[in-house]
Order: sequence, then structure tokens, then C-alpha cells
Amino acid sequence: MNYLQGLNPSQQAAVKQTAGPVMIVAGAGSGKTRVITCRVAYLIEKGVDPFNILVLTFTNKAAKEMRERIMKAVGPEAKNLWMGTFHSVFAKILRIEATKIGYPSNFTIYDTDDSKSLIRAILKEQQLDDKLYNANFVYNRISNAKNNLISPAEYLKNEHIQAEDNSTGRGKLGELYQIYAQRCFKAGAMDFDDLLFKTNVLLREHADVLYKYQNKFKFLMVDEYQDTNFSQYLIVKRLAAINENICVVGDDAQSIYAFRGANIQNILNFEKDYPDLKVFKLEQNYRSTQNIVNVANSIIANNKNQLKKNVFSENETGDKIKVARAFSDNEEGKIVAEAIVQQRATSGCAYHDFAILYRTNAQSRSMEEALRKLNVPYKIYGGLSFYQRKEIKDLIAYFRLTFNPNDEEAIKRVINYPRRGIGDTTMDRIMIAADQHNLTIWDIICEADKYLDARSATSVGNFATLIQSFQVMAKQHSAYDTALHIAQHSTLLKDLYADKSVEGLSRYENIQELLNGIKEFSEREDIEDRGLDIFMQDVALLTNDDNDKNPNADTVSLMTIHAAKGLEFDNVFVVGLEENLFPSQMSLNSRTDLEEERRLFYVATTRAGKKLHLSYATSRYRWGTLTSCEPSRFLEEIDAKYLELDYKPQQKPTGNPFFDDERSAWQQKETFSKPKPAAAIPKTTSILPKAHVPSEGFAPSDTSGLQVGMEVEHERFGYGKVLNLEGSKPDLKATIFFKDLGQKQLLLKFAKLRVIHS
Repeated sequence: MNYLQGLNPSQQAAVKQTAGPVMIVAGAGSGKTRVITCRVAYLIEKGVDPFNILVLTFTNKAAKEMRERIMKAVGPEAKNLWMGTFHSVFAKILRIEATKIGYPSNFTIYDTDDSKSLIRAILKEQQLDDKLYNANFVYNRISNAKNNLISPAEYLKNEHIQAEDNSTGRGKLGELYQIYAQRCFKAGAMDFDDLLFKTNVLLREHADVLYKYQNKFKFLMVDEYQDTNFSQYLIVKRLAAINENICVVGDDAQSIYAFRGANIQNILNFEKDYPDLKVFKLEQNYRSTQNIVNVANSIIANNKNQLKKNVFSENETGDKIKVARAFSDNEEGKIVAEAIVQQRATSGCAYHDFAILYRTNAQSRSMEEALRKLNVPYKIYGGLSFYQRKEIKDLIAYFRLTFNPNDEEAIKRVINYPRRGIGDTTMDRIMIAADQHNLTIWDIICEADKYLDARSATSVGNFATLIQSFQVMAKQHSAYDTALHIAQHSTLLKDLYADKSVEGLSRYENIQELLNGIKEFSEREDIEDRGLDIFMQDVALLTNDDNDKNPNADTVSLMTIHAAKGLEFDNVFVVGLEENLFPSQMSLNSRTDLEEERRLFYVATTRAGKKLHLSYATSRYRWGTLTSCEPSRFLEEIDAKYLELDYKPQQKPTGNPFFDDERSAWQQKETFSKPKPAAAIPKTTSILPKAHVPSEGFAPSDTSGLQVGMEVEHERFGYGKVLNLEGSKPDLKATIFFKDLGQKQLLLKFAKLRVIHS
């Protein structure tokens, strides 16, 4: 049993306790995967037939890794294990038992796109408003019902559900669910949620099948038990009912998937189901430095609803956790990118040793642009690059058409998105006419009444008029005003706003983030031309990627914290630590939601092995308006002795005790060393200065004689001092430290400065 060597006493005890109900509470970085694989290997070496062992995971990657480790320990016998994700294992069982519930054994499994396509077809047949009954919303409503084991019949009978649907004007959701289920059944198809829903039906209504698998799976193990939903919980409980040789492994402090239906109570209340439960706590963190572990502990200590444990590390103490403050999200990106370049140069780290974690996908924009400017290679993990996301490409296609209406690919992308009654048949006719008459597609669109039937010509003509109106707008207004106008009048913004699903909200936020970037671009004073067409040129360069498909490429990883679950990096940057962003504004209405946000922060910090960096911005653009931001309450909850402010000299406004190193609240132990309950922590008042009011009679001076050391006034930025001048006329640039905003670089010919003292 060489595989047991190197396990600490707690790990060994958990491995060797094979009989009866067991819960292994595995803290972050505590060697959980090793314990699970050793426990399975131990069972096999003790004579348990692998065919009688069921191991359930949440990812195929985890299952593959575990099986390979077990094979190294016990040999080919490991191939006979029932091991895999909930969906893969129960799909296998359903194929064996399908006829019991009226399905063919070769039933089709619909993916999400298949399901949504069917829903859209049903909505069309039922002549329902696809804005009110958005396909994503309907799909998520049905999915939620299935995960709570609510059948179509039960959905229609439930007075509370019906009242909720009627209150939103969607009284036909139950009927749609029923039709959808009937159509799937008729087609011999199950969607992903059905794989669990139908398994519950099978085990509930067919006692012989339940008995068969209860006796087959004499030993059950469930990884990441804190992420199970009600449907998964019931399956596991039913299968373990006879032998009760069930072992669940997880960490309540890492339960972050409530939005997917995960129920933290499954792990918190596990002992109520099994009073003779034996609990083992894996509390030694092998991944992170002592300081990182201490920070994580001080964060999660604020949650009331948890299984208490004392996570510790015997690794080196490590550096204090650096906290950086930026004036904007763009500056935050610059700070992070520069820190990566510097740290890589001084420590010899590879790019793949770095990860940037954020709360929402939209935050990747400022990070991506900053990394690109410094030629730092990166990849978006578990998602698309910001400018490759569909909603971004859709809006940018409208921008492209505004400046080049002959852009054929842009026309194809948006001529019927959002829907305006121009189907594939009409588009085919347009393309044929263009080919026959040797004209561009845009030429045909502009004179649609010559080439198309009256009905199609009207829709296509309206599209042409829309694009032409955008062209007029672009000639007369700023980049931001034009972009916002296009987003609104194309109805793309309205279409995304109507989708209230998690995915829909993310897409809507991404459009907001794109517009924020354009707003900042339109206010730059270091370039002469700030039109939307120039912005488009910059974007074209940004998105002209090499598309390196090498998974082993040396790149910085960018991802949401949810996507980072289970991963680890030597160096981690957690960005955007601001109230209403992290914690999310939607989480502030209940302790339950706020505690999940805090667990999410805990997960983020525990991804780091050697160095952890935290950062926030004091302002962000929201729909074109520069909005002040408050530091996250989570920062205040960290014991100050583990933190180090990482502000550049030019970033520290004087006279502000919150940001001044000597008087910083971060260093005031009496303020921060004793974390307060989340509900009792007062909101920080706005930390941005009030907007500058120009002095009476403000008028720009002649700056041809400007010199370093002169004091100046800017109409918006206020009073400042010239620190540096570089370049030559007419492109002379001045670096100015403004009293209220910090350092900025301005192109003098556009800056409009009033010289106060020379």
C-alpha cells in the first residue's frame, strides 16, 4: 500500500474508514483528490469488487484524473469502477432501464442549443411573444423545475408557481413546459436535466430497479458534495439506503453554485440523515503560504452558516497580500499587467503561473487591453475573449456597417438580429440578385423594391434606412453617443435586457462594458481623432488574434472566479473588489446570498499558492457615466496584519486617511483586526472627490511656454502641478499631478489648461 505513504494522520484515517456513513470536510488545498483515490484503491485492495463501487464527480476531468491515479495504485481493475459525472453515470443506467419509463435505449440527449431551438419552435407554433417568453428564460424555468423534481403536471397544479407566472404575464409557462416534455418524449430525447429527473422517476416508481442498484453499489463516494442539488441529493440518498456505505467529500466554504441549484444545506445537514456519521476534517493546506491561508480564514470566519474547521499551512510564511487601488478599471488593468511583467522578470515565473480572477465576464475587457499593450500573452479560461463574445460581435457588426455598408459578413450577421422578419429565403434572394446584376448586397438592400416582393422589400428597406440613420448619427456625434444610439435603435440592447437568465444578464453586462470602453475612448485627450471609426480600427487590431490552439502555451489565465474553482496558480490577482460588484449588488438583500459571495471570495483567495494580489477601482463607467465605487466590505474583513498597500506614489492623494500609507485604515489594527458581522459593517462613504467646478471666468492659457513645476487648472480635473514634459510641438505631452485625481498625461494642444503660477 505504497499509495498510503505520505498521507497525514487525518488523511489516513479518512481513507481507512470504509464502513458506514462518512463525511470528509476537505479544506482548500488539503489533498482531497489524493484522499478519494487512495480510499477507492484501499477498498479494492481490501477485496471490494470495483463493479460494486460508485464514484460520482462533477467534471469529466476529475473522473479521468482519479481513475488514472487508481490504476497506478491497483492496476487494470480500476477500469471496472462505476466512476464519472452524475449525468454520465445516470445516462448509462437510463440506457439500460429506459424501456421501464417508455423510452428507447438509444434515446437522444439534447444539449442546451437543441433544447432552446425546440423551445423557440414551440413559441412560434403557439404564436407567443418571444420577447415576453424569451427562449432562454423558458429554458431556465423548465430546468429549475426539473432540478426540483417538479413535473409538468405538478407545475400546472402548483398554485404558488401559477400565481408567480401570472404576476409576470407569463401564465403559459406551465403549458409550454408540458408541450416541451411531450415533444421530447415523442422524439425519444432527454435533455441534460432529464438525465437526473428521469433517474429519480425510475428509482421512485420502479422498486425492482431501485433494489437492483442499491445492491449493486455497495460503496458510494460523492465528490464536491456541497455542489449537489435536490435531485442529486435524492438519487444518492436512495441508492445508499440499504448499505449506508456512503462517503461524501466537500467543503461548505467552497459552495458557490446556488445559481445552478446547488444547495449548501445538503452538506451542512448531512449528519441529520446519518446520525452515526463519522466526520474527518482535512485542515492542512499544502498549496498556499501561511499568509494566504490566514487571509482566507479571516474572510470565511464572517459566515455564520458553516462547518467549523481550522485550516492551517506549514508552508513558508510568504509575502503579505498586496492591495492595490486604481482610479479606474483601465488603470486597474494597467497596474495588474505591469505587476505581472515585473514579477515575471524578477522571479523567473512563467506566464502560466499567473491568473487574473474577476466576478463578471465583462471585467476581462480592461485586463485584456492592458495585457495586449504590454505584449503579455493570455487566454480566457472557460469563456471567450471579450471581443469574441457573440453579443459584442453583434454590436460591433452594426458599427462596421455604419462605416462600411458593403461589409457582407456584417450584413449577414445582423440583418435579422434582432429579428425583423428577414429570413434565410429573403437573404438568399438578395445574394442571387446581387450576383445576377453584378451589384453589392448593400446595393440590393437599398433598392429592395426592385428585386424583392413587397413584404420582403418593406422589411429590408427598413433595415437600410436604419443603417443610413446610423451613418448620419456618426457624422454628427461622439463615438459614445453614436455607439449608444446604435445599441438602442438596433433594439439589440432591448433584446438582451429582456433575457433575465444568468447568461442573459452576463451578455447585457458585456454590452455595457463595451460602451464604457467607448466612453473612455471618446474622452481621451492625448489623441486628436476620437471618432467611433477610429475606435473600430483599434478594436480590429485587438481582435486580430493568432488563435493559438496549443493548450500548453505559456499564457496568463483570465477567468471568472466560478471558472477558477478547483484550479491553482502560484500568482493570483483578484480584481474589482468593490461594493455592488464583489459582493454583487444582487447579493445584498439576504444573508444567504451575501454568504455565498463571501465563499466566492474565499475560493478566489485559495487559488493562490505563493502570491496573492487584491485590487479595486475608485471609479467605473456605468452606461457612460463615471461612477464612484466603494471598496468591498470583504477587504475590511481581512485582518490588517496580513495586508500591504501597493500604491504607486503618484496614486496616493494626500490628506485622505483611507489612502495615506502612514494613516491608512488598513494599518489601523483597532479598525480591522476584529472582523464585524457582515450586516453590521457600515457602507464606506464615497471616496472620490466631488466633481471640479472651474474657477469663475475660467479660460485656457497659452501653454507654449509651459514648464515643469508650473501650477495649472483643468476645466474638469481641477488643480494640478506639471511633473514632466515630453515630445515636441505640436505633439507635446504633459504629465500633471492633479490634487484630487492623481497623475494624468495630456496632449497639450487639446488639454485646455489655465496656467496659475509660473
